[in-house]
Amino acid sequence: MFLRGLALLGVAVLLCGCETARSGLDYSEMMHKLGSPKPGQARIIVLREKAYGGIGDVAWDVQLDGTPMNGLRTGTYVFADRPAGQHQLTATEPAFPGTTHRDVAFQAGQTYFFVARTSERRDAILASTAGVGLLGMAVSSAVTAGYSNPGPFDLLPLEETAARTTIAELRLGE
Repeated sequence: MFLRGLALLGVAVLLCGCETARSGLDYSEMMHKLGSPKPGQARIIVLREKAYGGIGDVAWDVQLDGTPMNGLRTGTYVFADRPAGQHQLTATEPAFPGTTHRDVAFQAGQTYFFVARTSERRDAILASTAGVGLLGMAVSSAVTAGYSNPGPFDLLPLEETAARTTIAELRLGE
C-alpha cells in the first residue's frame, strides 16, 4: 500500500511540471481585431489562469445566459458581447452535483473580467473521492451541500488592472 502511494505521488509530481501550449489569439491581438464592444453592449471575459490542468485538461462548461462560452481550458480565456443589463453566468461539470450561479449587471461600453477557479466544494468532494472512492463522494456531496457555492467553480470578478496583467499570458479558447 505504501509503495502504491509513493508511486502515485511520483506520477503526480512529474505531471505537475507539464504545461500544454495553447493556440489562439492573445488578448492584445483580439482587442486590436475586434475593437471595443458595439454601442449598447458590454464585453464579458472569463479566464482560466495558467496552472496544472490535470489529466485530460477538459474545457470547463461556462455559460452566459444559457449560451455556452466554449473552450475555457487552462491558460485560456473566452468572451462574449451582450446588451447592457442583468445577466447570469453559470458553470457546471459532468457528474458534479451542483451548478455555480452568478448574477451580474453590465453597463454599455464596459469590459468585465471574471476568473474561473475550482470551488471549495469541488476540492472537498474530489479529495474525499480520491481517498475513499464513490462512498466518499456521496458522503462529501451531502456534507458540502450547504456551502455558499454549490457548483464546481467560482466565477470571481477581477479588477481591470489585475485582469489585463493575467490575461496577457493567456490565449483565446477554441
